[in-house]
Amino acid sequence: MYADYSVEPESDFFDFHISLEKPMGVRRWVRPQVQFYVDRLTPFKPLPLDQAFPMLEWGLNWCVSTRINNQLTIHAAVVEKNGYALILPGDPGSGKSTLCAALVNSGWRLLSDELTMVSLADGRIFPLPRPVSLKNESIKVIQRFSPDAVISRISHDTSKGSVAHMRVPTEHVDRSTETAIPGWVVFPKYIAGSPLTLEPLSKGQACIRLIENSFNYSILSEKGFEAVTKVIDSSDCFDFSYSVLDDAISEFDDLAALKSGESQNAT
Repeated sequence: MYADYSVEPESDFFDFHISLEKPMGVRRWVRPQVQFYVDRLTPFKPLPLDQAFPMLEWGLNWCVSTRINNQLTIHAAVVEKNGYALILPGDPGSGKSTLCAALVNSGWRLLSDELTMVSLADGRIFPLPRPVSLKNESIKVIQRFSPDAVISRISHDTSKGSVAHMRVPTEHVDRSTETAIPGWVVFPKYIAGSPLTLEPLSKGQACIRLIENSFNYSILSEKGFEAVTKVIDSSDCFDFSYSVLDDAISEFDDLAALKSGESQNAT
């Protein structure tokens, strides 16, 4: 899953140091478990050893969402096209990760499937491209939608059901220092059998809902508010419901083409 990522020298500065280790005692050998460490602390209970990779990903998300406060962190998937970021906040079950994975396999660049990182200085979105989390039926959905996608072994019986991760395309990893301008804030909802709907959302409503999905807004205080307003001011905001991925992709491609045309006309 991480074969395309560079390995930095040990002398460099790192925000946190993590490891996955087998606990001491009988659980090292009988029904073996794995423990997540961050700076030698253990914030979680151990899990079965075959859930080691999901634990790594969940632990990394926890580290970023609780320890990084030089940027605003929003619980949202985010992808980019033509320099503009599509931000997809969503509750569990909203279908945001499935939609994110489909977009990544349809010409959009992955910035993150879970954590939208907003610059406090200018409101641009920093990439954090890591494997895309897929759960339960979403795994088969993406396998059918994009047979060439590289998906990890499935971990069953986790706290979130069956979990797998989709590998990030190499090009997206190579472009992991390229920021993007917020272009859209879209609150997606998968509803089986429903027609596609894209309803404009007022900037005031979108701002409140984006704040509700922020991990460190209250810690950042005024800077957090300014970062949210920069995102909202730069973005078209919508509520979105869908049931067919191809239709959803087509809708977002149309939005991207419209935004690109507006940008060219402005220049």
